[in-house]
Parts: sequence; structure tokens; C-alpha cells
Amino acid sequence: MTSTSPLQSLVDAQYGLITAAQVCALGIPKSQARHRVECGRWQRVLRGVYAVTSGRLTRDAVLSAALLYGGDAALLSHRTAAEVWGMIRTDDTAPIHVTVPYGKSALSQPVSYIQSPVHGSAVVPGVGGVLHPGVVVHRSRAQRHIGVELVPPRTTRADTALDVAIEQPTAREAYVSLISTVTNARIRLADVRTRMEERTPRRYRRALESAVRLLADGVQSMLEYRYAVDVEQAHGLPGANRQGPVIVDGRTLYEDVDYGEHGVPLIVRLDGRWSHSMREVQFRDRRRDNAAELADLPRLVYGFDEVSLTPCLVAKEVETVLRREGWVRLTNGRCRACA
Repeated sequence: MTSTSPLQSLVDAQYGLITAAQVCALGIPKSQARHRVECGRWQRVLRGVYAVTSGRLTRDAVLSAALLYGGDAALLSHRTAAEVWGMIRTDDTAPIHVTVPYGKSALSQPVSYIQSPVHGSAVVPGVGGVLHPGVVVHRSRAQRHIGVELVPPRTTRADTALDVAIEQPTAREAYVSLISTVTNARIRLADVRTRMEERTPRRYRRALESAVRLLADGVQSMLEYRYAVDVEQAHGLPGANRQGPVIVDGRTLYEDVDYGEHGVPLIVRLDGRWSHSMREVQFRDRRRDNAAELADLPRLVYGFDEVSLTPCLVAKEVETVLRREGWVRLTNGRCRACA
């Protein structure tokens, strides 16, 4: 086999992989392909997919093997697409998710392991270890519309966020998943709404619609989500205006939480560690603080730990200022955790 052979050109483009159909198209007899597997020169990665090397596969090869198995129209999807998009981190031992069109015969594949050659004619590193974590196959009637032409091919960012949410074990986790993915990956809410209209989710529909409404209200991070749900909603506090514009030094900045529409001039700042550690953002926040002080606006500042670990304490402090400034509670404000 030379470096210019059709076989070499093909496997070079496919991370060292080749399918049984491609082997046949190249005129290589099935018996020869089987012999190369038996003697350890090739490895059977998935049904009908071979690696022309021994030992472990790269991550690119693992993803490519799943796509080759799924066929020409296969797309990386669900948690695997989210990994490739950089939305979440996944464990290399987790199965690869692919979506194929309805009518395709591809079935989910189990984990495969590095095997010793039958004839013992080769030394294979990592024998017994995981070769490929397996494939989970999904089917879609909208295959033409949910993918993007990138390498590797995958579902769109909005479709990926929805698929990851729908795969969650509970409606609550689906709700949190969609908010987290959309805010962390900066996915356009309009795209998510469009995909939900075009591909109405059969599972957790109400939870996902609630998540979209909360995002539409201005929630832009998990910290803001925690504050809205665990502090405001859980304790019967009024829903604030979020990301309202304020002019400081001729620039338009945005307040995280503003209760001005309820007749209370209270500003709540939600201080995310990473973004607020940047020098430019620190300067911006100081100028914003000074502008609020000059306008005689009371303000409170909370970080992620306070909001997530002690939401009842945060709610009590916010309510104290709201009441001091004239807000009147009309409903019970104790959540289960308060007791």
C-alpha cells in the first residue's frame, strides 16, 4: 500500500477509518479485510467500520467512526453536538449521539474494546481497553433542516440545546438545562423559539416554554436564573425588570435587577466571578455604583455562592430594603427551605 493509493487517501481523510462499503468499492476482497482484522493490522471499531491501525483512537476518530456508521446524512447530536459546539464538557467514556433520517436502518451500537489479534502476529497496545464508547442513534423527520455544514457535521446550536434539554430525566432538569445552555453558549432566543415552533417538543413542552419565557424576561446567566427562581419566585418577591439600560459617562450600561417599576428604587447587582474580575468590567461596575449613589438609589450586590447557597437570606435582605422603600407584601413569602 503506497502513500498515493486510493485506500491511503481515503483513510487519511477519515482519521484512519474505512467502512465495509468503501472496502468493497476499492475492490478489496472481504476475506482480505477479515484477515487484516484477525492478524491485528486492522480493528473492528463499529459494525461495518474499521480502523487501519492498532491501539486507541483519537477523539476525532471516535466521532468520525460514529458518523461513518450512521451514513452520509448522519449528524452529531444531543450531548455530543453540545460537546463539539463547546456548550458542555462530556466524558470520553460516554456514547456518541448521532441523528439520522427516518428510514435508516442504523441501530445503536454497544461499546467496543481493543482486541488481541487472533493469530498473535501483532503487538496491540491497550488490549482490553475501550476502543469506542458506542453509538446512540436518534431519528428525525426534519434531518435536512436541523444540521449545519461544518466539520464534523452536527445539529444547529438551537436544536442541540433543545435536544439536550429533552433528554433530561425530569421536567425541572430540562427547564434548567435549556436556560443554562442558552445563556452560557449565547444562543439567540429567537432561534430557540423558531425551532420549538417548527419542531414542537413532545416531552417537557410546558417546562421548555416556561424556560423560554424566563429568558425572554432578560435572564442572561445561570446566576440571574437562580436569583429569579430561588430568590424572587420562591419567596413571593416582585419580578424585577432585568437588563434595564442606564446611561453612565455617556455609555449605555445595563442593570441586572431593577425594582423601579414597582415604585421601589432598588438595584440588585449579580456579580459573576469570571466576568467581574476583568479590569474593564470592574471599572464599569464602580462607575455604575457611583451613578446609583448619586441618584440616591439603594443597591445590593450578590455573587453566585450567596444566591445558590443562601437564597433565603438573600431574599430576606432584599425584602427588608423593598419594605423600607414602601413595597407592601400581599402573599406569603416563606419557601420550604425557610422553615
